[in-house]
Amino acid sequence: MTDPTPGRLIEDDHQIAALLADVRRIAVLGIKTEGQANQPAFYVADYLVKAGLEVVPVPVYYPEVTRILGQPVFRKLVDIPGAIDMVDVFRRPQDLHGHLDDILAKRPRAVWLQLGIRDDRFAHALTGAGIDVVQDRCLMVEHARHARP
Repeated sequence: MTDPTPGRLIEDDHQIAALLADVRRIAVLGIKTEGQANQPAFYVADYLVKAGLEVVPVPVYYPEVTRILGQPVFRKLVDIPGAIDMVDVFRRPQDLHGHLDDILAKRPRAVWLQLGIRDDRFAHALTGAGIDVVQDRCLMVEHARHARP
């Protein structure tokens, strides 16, 4: 078996636009609930739903919650049925490595680390497994900038 094609660290506008053009299904790792609607970990996902994308909620907290944004929640990425185009991550940099095995097992095409989240070692592990990575950018802002009318 050959090694996977290396993923890319996506940093320029053209690469971001190309990535977003192909994304339809996004798992939001660290999503908040409607009760925290004023926090980015909720309202970015809400924006994505309103933009026509499928959002799969993967909260880290809120064990009693079974649905967010009308969708069933999953506690691990690997438990989500079907393929995921992207994992949008709302976790502190020091918490990222705790999710690495789950992300690698699910094998999304891309992982998006939200604004303020950067970890080059984590990103390298993902790109080495053939997963594209965006770091330290807001998915809502970039999607709005690159969305096709």
